[in-house]
Parts: sequence; structure tokens; C-alpha cells
Amino acid sequence: MILILTPTTSPDSDEYRQLMGYLANLPNIQTRIHSERGAEQVLTEIYLIGHTAPLSLDYMGSLPGVERVVRVSQEYRVLGRHKDDQRPTHFDYNGVRFGQDNLNVFAGLCAVDTREHVEIMMRALRDNGQVCTRMGAYKPRTNPYSFQGHGKACLPYVFELGGKYGIKVIAMEVTHESHVDEIREALQQTGNPTGVMLQIGTRNTQNFELLKIVGRQQEFPVLLKRGFGITLDESLNAAEYLASEGNRKVVFGLRGMKTNMGDPHRNLVDFAHVPVVKRLTRMPVCIDPSHSVGTRAGGSDGMLDIMHAVAQGVVAGANMILVDFHPNPSKALVDGPQALLLEELPWFLEDVRIAREAYERRAALARRAASGA
Repeated sequence: MILILTPTTSPDSDEYRQLMGYLANLPNIQTRIHSERGAEQVLTEIYLIGHTAPLSLDYMGSLPGVERVVRVSQEYRVLGRHKDDQRPTHFDYNGVRFGQDNLNVFAGLCAVDTREHVEIMMRALRDNGQVCTRMGAYKPRTNPYSFQGHGKACLPYVFELGGKYGIKVIAMEVTHESHVDEIREALQQTGNPTGVMLQIGTRNTQNFELLKIVGRQQEFPVLLKRGFGITLDESLNAAEYLASEGNRKVVFGLRGMKTNMGDPHRNLVDFAHVPVVKRLTRMPVCIDPSHSVGTRAGGSDGMLDIMHAVAQGVVAGANMILVDFHPNPSKALVDGPQALLLEELPWFLEDVRIAREAYERRAALARRAASGA
């Protein structure tokens, strides 16, 4: 059960103390408090954990400082959708909204290689009206002899260039708790010119200790990619690890399933699960077509397979796209064969716009059909 307090209820108020005193005397019930600080007010949620079935919704809702009560199911207690749950399905970070009702594009370098390529990429994004990108500094690789990323050495110039070209959010994978500290330090040293969305890659989806550590910090939002060899339920529970530790600003990423059933693509594209994740949880959903398809191959219609995969995800209601571009893919140190070209960026963004418009028209049609209009 979740008690959502009125915005005016502060921890110093009498009603808050009365409420917590009452909850402390409930048998077999533990409380966990989460506060989300917005621009003008603080939203406080109190999670009641334990034997909550006998508790009356009406009575709990009448307690001092309580605005409304949500009875949760066992699955995805924090991030899940529950009956009569009116909690938001979006969050804001560094001036960018991430929600189940909008769409953001994160085009950029899978792995940072040179400062020159970073600047070329950032400039192209700015010139095409984009404020988000992906930049890989830490790269876990299957082969121990492959390029592992420049790490913290590239962070200062990546963040400086992000600020120079108006990039507000950079998606960046972390594989160890020290990486979070390095990112924080580099941002501070450069004057916080941009924001970072921490990314948990598919190999670390069930690295529970990393999930707990990343979940305990609330400074950076998190993009959690689906594990490539586990069920959707297992991956959603991994996201719940993050939220249960305190960080509710989580985006769930679909990046294809590891199976030869997807051949000749790199993975089996799983973007049909976009509406499933949105139905089960309050998380925005990201699609990663580059790592799903893994090739620049195209069809007889002149369109690349990656663009077809993007359209499938966007028409299904995706809220974020993580896609590889590179100024010179032949010189890319990671996943060059799947990177799109900078001259294809305007085409890509227009294709995304068309797919998003199709989704919005389909959603409007569904609403009319449901209302009998």
C-alpha cells in the first residue's frame, strides 16, 4: 500500500508526526519513505510493506496529511501500474521531459573515439534541433582484447562539448559504481554544462549490487536495458531494484533478444513489447534499433532495416530512441557497421516524425472507438 501525502505536508509538521506515530504502531507493517523534490513542491510517498490487506483504503485515506491511497499488487510494487493509481508516468530531468506520452531521440556515438568526432556529432545534433545524445565512455565487451572505451579520460571534453552545443542529456553506460563517481566529478569540474542519464547495459541487467548502488543515487536518471537472455518479467524486476532503492526516474530499454531466430539481424527485435511495458509499469520505454538490427542493410524499398525497426517501435508507442550515428563509421572503434551516417540524420528524424504522427493518429482513433464516437 502507498500513502501519497499532500504537497503541503512537511516532515516538520504536526500532521506528519501524527501520521508516522500511527503507522509505527501498526502490527507487521514496515514503512519506507520516498520524497521527490520538484521545482515548486515536494511529493512524499510512504510505502507500507507487510500485511496490509486488512487496512481500509477509506480509513487510511482519512489519516492526517494523506491525499490518496493506492493498494499495490505484488508485482512491480514501485514502478508498476496498480488499480486506481494516478501517480505520474513521466519525470523531468535537466529541462527534458521523459514520459509515456512523448518521444525523445538519443542519436550519437556508441563509443567515444576522438574529440573531433564528438564535436562533429554534437554540432550535427544541434543543427537538427536535438538536445539529447548517446556517448559511450565505458564499453563492456565480449572479447577482452576489444576496445573498452576511453573511460573517465574523455568525460571532460564530452561534457564541455555537450554544453557548447546545447545538449541537455547524454546517455552513458556505467558498469561499476566508480563510474558514477567519475561522471559526477567530471560534471562538477566542467561546471555542470549538461546532464547525464546513466545506462545499465544488457550484460548488467541482473547485476543486483550495481542496480542497488545506482538506485540509491537520485541525481541521475537511469536507462535500464532488457537482459538479452532473460524474460521480460525478470528484466522489469531488475528495474524495480533501482526504484526500490529510491531512484524512480527509470526508463526501460528494449534492445532485442539474443537468439539465432533473429538472423540475419544481430538480435530478434522485441519492439512489440513496447505497449506491454507501458501497460504493466509507469516507465517510459526506449528502443535500441542499432543493437537489435546490427547492420546497415536495406530493402528493395530503399529503406534501411534499422529505420523499419524504429518505425515499428515508434508506431507501437516508444518514448525514447537510442541509435548509433558516426561521422565516419569505417573508423569507429565499436559497432561501426551498424552506425548511420550524419547525412542520414535529417532523413532519420523525419522518418521518426512520420511514425510518431501515425502512432498519435492511431491512439486518437482508439479513444474515439472506446467512447463510441
